[in-house]
Amino acid sequence: MLSFRQDFIRFAIEQKVLCFGEFKTKAGRLSPYFFNAGLFNDGHSLKQLTQFYARAIIDSGIQIDMIYGPAYKGIPLAAGTAIALSDMGRNMPYCFNRKEAKDHGEGGNTVGAKLHGKVLIIDDVISAGTSVRESIELIRAAGATPAAVVIALDRMELGQTSREQGGISAVQEVQRNFNIPVISIATLDDLLVYLQDNQEARQYLAAVQSYREQYGVKNV
Repeated sequence: MLSFRQDFIRFAIEQKVLCFGEFKTKAGRLSPYFFNAGLFNDGHSLKQLTQFYARAIIDSGIQIDMIYGPAYKGIPLAAGTAIALSDMGRNMPYCFNRKEAKDHGEGGNTVGAKLHGKVLIIDDVISAGTSVRESIELIRAAGATPAAVVIALDRMELGQTSREQGGISAVQEVQRNFNIPVISIATLDDLLVYLQDNQEARQYLAAVQSYREQYGVKNV
């Protein structure tokens, strides 16, 4: 297991972005943990977060020409990750979309570099896959190619309608429907390893394991 995945889990817990307790998900399930990437909300934590994104991208070996961040959460992620990649020797253009197309000035529905070549979509998590679908449509409409999606945490969890879709997660559905890989900094399995190995956090292990057994995808 790559150490940066465990480092990311530790970092997210220290930042209180990854919390333990009882949380109700959008699917109405009671989850023993909650991940809120919106709490990476200062310069220091954003810098560290996007360094993890950059390491995950480089480790994946994916060949890309630029980064695209869907508004709004993807905007700082795209900019920060482009900076982090530059610090690691890979200067990469980036852009993000506008919620409404601009009809004056430079115009258009994106800001930054022109969409071209193989485009990496960056986001925090994949819930229903709506943001990814919209991003793919926009990228293809510009004549570019969606190459992959990168997210912070893969919950590896069955979607609300996944039983009808063969028991797959939102991440697996994106991979199947659009035939592109989804790269994650860490997964639920990485979290379980961390809880197993960390004495202070081990108290949460049984609850997270139980949730994984009940709602986790089997065919990973």
